[in-house]
Formats: sequence, C-alpha cells, structure tokens
Amino acid sequence: MPSRTASTPRVAVLADSDTRWKWGALTAYRIQSDIQLDGFLLRGRATPTVRQLDEVGARADSLREIRGIDFLNEMKRSVRKIDRAADGSGYDVVVLACVGGAVQAVLHGLARAWQGADRRPVVVTGYVGVVYEKLADGLLLRHGADVVLANSRHDADRFRAVYRGVGADDSSVVECALPFLGGESYTGEHDPYTVVFAAQPSVPDSRADRTYLLRRAVEHARKHPEREVLIKLRSKPGEHTTHIEELPYQKLAAKAPGGLPANCRLVYGNMGEVLDRTDLLVTVSSTAALESLHRGIPTAVLTDLGVREVLGNHHFLGSGCLASWDELDAGHRPEPDADWLARQGVASDGPYEKAFDAARDRVTALREADRLPPLAPYYTPRTAPGYLPGMLARHGLDPRGEPLAGHTEAPEEAGGLRRIARETVREAARGAYRHGVQRVAPAIRRWGQL
Repeated sequence: MPSRTASTPRVAVLADSDTRWKWGALTAYRIQSDIQLDGFLLRGRATPTVRQLDEVGARADSLREIRGIDFLNEMKRSVRKIDRAADGSGYDVVVLACVGGAVQAVLHGLARAWQGADRRPVVVTGYVGVVYEKLADGLLLRHGADVVLANSRHDADRFRAVYRGVGADDSSVVECALPFLGGESYTGEHDPYTVVFAAQPSVPDSRADRTYLLRRAVEHARKHPEREVLIKLRSKPGEHTTHIEELPYQKLAAKAPGGLPANCRLVYGNMGEVLDRTDLLVTVSSTAALESLHRGIPTAVLTDLGVREVLGNHHFLGSGCLASWDELDAGHRPEPDADWLARQGVASDGPYEKAFDAARDRVTALREADRLPPLAPYYTPRTAPGYLPGMLARHGLDPRGEPLAGHTEAPEEAGGLRRIARETVREAARGAYRHGVQRVAPAIRRWGQL
C-alpha cells in the first residue's frame, strides 16, 4: 500500500453551536499545524449566526451548514478519494465538536460509511469546557472515536475510570488543555478597575435566580461608582448557543428598577478581548473562569445560590475561587490554589503549548499508520438495545448506522426561488422554535405553578 505524502493535512470539523465550533476549529489547529480546515455546521436549533461566528473568530478555509446525513455522505466520498489516490487526497482528520448524542450517531454513521475502506481519517472528539454533569453519559456517547481529548489531568483520570468501569477500551483518552486559553498575563489594575460578570445561558435557569445575579451586579456597580461593571453576554435575543437560554439577561436588564447605572453595561464580543481589560472575573461556573485563571486574573466563582452540582460551581471546590457577592462588595479578591490550577491545566506559569504535544503525537501516529481498525463505539444494539436505536433514529439513522427512509441525501444546492423558499421556511421554523423556548415554555411552566 502506498504511504501518505507530506502534503498539507486536510481536517474536517463538524460543530453544532458557536462554542463547539470554536473548540473544534482551535483544537484542529493545536493538534495538526499547517492544515486545510473545512468547517461543517450541523443544521439544528443552535446553528450559529454570522455574528456569532465573527465573534468566535475561529477561521476555516471553507465553512458551510449541513445536515448530518449529508456530512456522512461527504465523509464517505472522502474515503473513496483516499482509496483511489496515492497523494493522500481526502480528509486526514475529522473533529467532532457536537453534543454527545450527535457524536454517537456520527460515529455509527462513519463506521458504516467507511466499512471495508483501506484508509480512513482519524476521528477526534472531546468537550468544550468544564465537565460538571452527565460524566458517564457524555463519555460513553463519545466512545468509539480514535482520540477523546481531556482538557486536564483531572478530566483524563475521570475519563479513563469511566471507560474502565464498563469494560471499554480507555486508550483513546489523551490529556491536553482547552485550546482557547491564552492572551497576555494580568499585570495589574486597569483604569477604571473593571469587574466582568460572565453570564451563562442556562445556569442558573430560574427567573428569580437570574434576576438576583443581575441585581447584585448592578448593586456592585452602585456601591463602587469608581469601577466599571460589565455584564458579558454570550448571545443576543433570538440566537442560541450550546445551551438554550429561556430568560436572556437583556430582557431582565430592561426591567431592572431604575435601569442600569452609568458604570454598568451589557457587552458582547470575544471573551479574550474582554479579559484584556478585566480586573475581576465573576461567574457561577462559566468556562470563562478557566480562561481568566490561566491569565492570572483574579477570579470569583459565586456561592450565592449554593455550591451545587446543578450549577456546576462544585467543579471549583478546592480552587480557592469560591466567593459571594457580599465578599466581593467588601473588596475580597480570591487567591487560586496552585495545585488545583495545575490539575485543571490552567496554571498561568505552566507549559501551555506543550499541553498539546501528546495529542499531536497521537494523531500524527494514527494518520501515518498503514491501517486503522474500524470505529467501534461501546454502545451497540447488543450493549444498549433500549437506548441506542432511539438515539440513532433521532439523527436519521437505523441501528446499523444507515440512513432511515426519508433521510436520504438531499441536493446541497437549490437554485433561485427554490433555495430562497427553503431558507425562508427554515428561518421561520427557527424563529418559531426560539419563540416557543423563550416565551411559550416559560409561560406554560408559570401556569402549572398556579
């Protein structure tokens, strides 16, 4: 069999939200340098808008929206190119940056699509940030990829324990770090001193709790008129990110008694650029805390609503960062624990660039192998007969990974009025979905509490 050439590696990234696109694209650049990157945005409720993609800032040589079935067909054609050509044409690496169920479906679909191929791409997956819930569920849905990236030593130990616990192969787990850490280290206070509250779309999820957090940020601004308080938001009303946001802070801020003070405002934009002017980062459990800690910026993880698994702030136990708004109002600046930082892969004085060496070496070795074994997810119709078929069906696949009737390949490009009509209907459907999530569903829940 002819060996691969040293041509520029081709990498495909499949993502289903703005934050997962950011993770997937930046991960691709970290683990394989000088690549041609083709991005595929999985069509769904959280498909990012142009504004969100611009804000993320992760670039690709090509980027298009696609159905899952069409992505599988694209990957099948890519393998045929590899089989026919000695020049290595086709994809070398596929990065799956999606929710667990979608990753599992694509793994089964790829296993079927690549059946019998002499060569196939290396499949990589992982997590966007802090893994604080559904550890076993999410990990087993990602099992079957050649490489499952863990963002820290702490996560790598947990991931391997889960796979060993069910008798699954744990050799795919590779320790690295979050790919978007970076930026200049914090050197001292800015003028004005700037406090940033990093809001999250779904944590907390109740109106009372979200109103409380907004109120405390506003009160902090009023108690410290010499400071600037920024409320950093992930998306604008009508947009979706990785998680559904039923109660956008923009709407809560519009109803804030007395409005926002002059030194308090809502901001958007790239998180790294916001951190460039931050003196104190405040959050419940956002991954932004890890970005902030990596740069040595004072960081507070709020305890006001309790330290609870549902909030994700339990992940920061032992970090030294847990604090309340009362303590912050009084001038407290948390001091992070160095050992905790090291285990989480965010130590500001650590060898961050070397954190990707193991992943880079593993992917390169797999790329250069004469043959890769077939993809073999832990979940099969035998191990999970009451779980897997329904999950695959939701993504248009049967238990063998084949497209279900009615989900066969559709034309990628439609011309003229047909294309316009299709896009109009799609946008209307998205609008109706978002209206249901943000208006109708909360109203129904309120009625149920009467």
